[in-house]
Amino acid sequence: MGIKMDLISEDKLNSMGSMEKLRFVLDGVKSGNIVILESGLTSEEQMKLIELTMTEVDDDFPGIEISGYPSKRGFLNLRRKTRLTMIGPAAVIRTIKKDKDLISTLVSSVYD
Repeated sequence: MGIKMDLISEDKLNSMGSMEKLRFVLDGVKSGNIVILESGLTSEEQMKLIELTMTEVDDDFPGIEISGYPSKRGFLNLRRKTRLTMIGPAAVIRTIKKDKDLISTLVSSVYD
């Protein structure tokens, strides 16, 4: 079985409301896809995604693994856009190492 990755552009994300974006991501992950978001999620959106995921966990859907680069701070320490975020099924993806510039991930095509 192959692993499908959905690479979502910043333009596509910006065209959606916050809940629409989270539902889009969660539906993709529940289908077994790894979803890569070009512009990432805000910390509030990440919290909401985790909350939404917890309401849908069952025997067929064990949850998500989420990893992303930390947001950068701009002029006068003002928050800039968040950076790339990767979300995938917890049974398929494991983050091995993460720092400010590198995310190493193990992806398995076999569900545990």
